[in-house]
Amino acid sequence: MSASNLNDEIPLPHISNGVSVFERIISASSGAALTSIMMTPLDVVKIRLQQQVHPFTRGACFLYYNGLMDHLCTACSDPSSGRQCEWFERPGHFKGTFDAFVKITRNEGIQSLWSGLSPTLIMAIPATVLYFSTYDHLLMTLRNRYGLDNVALPMLAGSSARFVSTTVVSPIEMVRTKMQSERMSYCDIGRAIQRSLANDGWKSFWRGWAPTLLRDLPFSAVYWTAYECFKARILQLFKKAETNFFISFGCGAIAGTIAATVTTPFDVVKTQRQITLGQIEHERSAVGKNRSKHSHSITAKSSGNMSINVRSESTYSIMREVTKTRGLAGLFAGIIPRIVKVAPSCAIMIGSYECAKIFFAHRRKYILNCET
Repeated sequence: MSASNLNDEIPLPHISNGVSVFERIISASSGAALTSIMMTPLDVVKIRLQQQVHPFTRGACFLYYNGLMDHLCTACSDPSSGRQCEWFERPGHFKGTFDAFVKITRNEGIQSLWSGLSPTLIMAIPATVLYFSTYDHLLMTLRNRYGLDNVALPMLAGSSARFVSTTVVSPIEMVRTKMQSERMSYCDIGRAIQRSLANDGWKSFWRGWAPTLLRDLPFSAVYWTAYECFKARILQLFKKAETNFFISFGCGAIAGTIAATVTTPFDVVKTQRQITLGQIEHERSAVGKNRSKHSHSITAKSSGNMSINVRSESTYSIMREVTKTRGLAGLFAGIIPRIVKVAPSCAIMIGSYECAKIFFAHRRKYILNCET
């Protein structure tokens, strides 16, 4: 059998799953870049509108979404220092979303719509590359062993890939957040890491890791299971041998909506805990600076309260408190905004990722045909 006939008989999805590691990295990186470019302006405008209505207080923490993942940001810790205000602290008078887009572009330049993107991409793109590449590799390995029709395989591969990426990235995000909140230079970050190790040990690098996993593992399991099921069904329904951008985009949006809905209670917990920990970290930093400046000792009561806050804010206690104060509906607070930002991000990311992989598969097939 000739190489040309052999290539024609191989289903294209198998070829796309067999792209090289480098090609997966390129595919995931391009998808991550496109997702960030498309989604970041929406969150920048949202944060600027929120800041206009409720100005951030000193040391206030909020979450910034670049289309790939949430990042903790802290408002200016020392406004009298003479430092230029952060992008989210710039004054503005916006009448609404569209007006904010127009005025930010006109008065600050179109690049302001992507404010804060560069430092977050330093970790977001590697995390996305690791996540998608690991998922692809695990799914291909599992399917080779257990068959293509096992619906549990995307669930297992997705949750495992998320566990790996979250575990690897958590220390990097901790360092990035500390640098942003304390306005630290690269020279200072080594001393800050040493202080964290001295105070809390190695576990300080994975603070907030468990609540993140409680949200992201179920999300990944639901998302990939739904995505692979919808994609397989559509390909079968329309008798197509391969997916394309639009099929993957649609399946990604539906799967993202389902996963975001199911995991919203965990997102509520994770968001509250992340912001609380960020504020505690800011307080610790401020206390440390006052100690070095004035040589005042910190009372055991203050230090103890911080420790108690960190340890007592368990996932279960937060969920119980939210349910007690706001009812069961409180666990689904913000579900519509969450779907609005998660669904298109999932759609753009998986659509561009699959499209890039198929491009490499077609390229490989073309090269093999030319060689024969």
